Amino acid sequence: MADPSLLTVCALAKSVPGPRLLFGGLNLAVGAGEIVAITGESGVGKSTLLNILAGLDDADGGEVAIEGITFGGLDETARTRLRRERIGFVFQAFHILPYLTLQQNVALPLALVSPDAAAARVEAKAMLAAVGLGGRGEGYARDLSGGELQRVAIARALVHRPALILADEPTGNLDSETALRVLTLFADAARERGAAAVLVTHSDATAAIADRVLTLTTEGLVERAR
Repeated sequence: MADPSLLTVCALAKSVPGPRLLFGGLNLAVGAGEIVAITGESGVGKSTLLNILAGLDDADGGEVAIEGITFGGLDETARTRLRRERIGFVFQAFHILPYLTLQQNVALPLALVSPDAAAARVEAKAMLAAVGLGGRGEGYARDLSGGELQRVAIARALVHRPALILADEPTGNLDSETALRVLTLFADAARERGAAAVLVTHSDATAAIADRVLTLTTEGLVERAR
């Protein structure tokens, strides 16, 4: 059984202006090596939930802890350090920096936590190859399709071997063959490296790799029958 202590969420609540409750009383425990997929209707707050788990947004109530460390007890500097060192995030909008090469983009998480630039380049090159972009490291974002940009974003999220991987529609712009490659990467990262992964998705194929599939509602998360 997976250790439930890597990511722990207790009584989380979030509202948006209106006011309108997105969700309340949300509880979640994700252990090392476990993959959880979160589904739900558009507008229910799935992306907002991921941002809260990453410490990019604040909840109105409740608590998020990563390896026993709660975001609520950290100042902004410590929160940023925890995010850089322990979290990998695949954003739906990619956030690839256009003035950096693809290799530099992927190496960025390593550059933020280690002075070893040579090792970062080697790791970034290997990660680009793993997502099917070997030999493209010196190129720039302007030369890539949406699906290729998504693969760069995924490589960047995994390169520093984070404890927690968060992904917002990680295969949304990928063809079925590339999506399978990417999903295998996620599974390897979570299960072989002992990371926890939380994926927001509308894709049944993506949800199929998860150990649990949960549906987000205003009352929290409801486990879906497999």
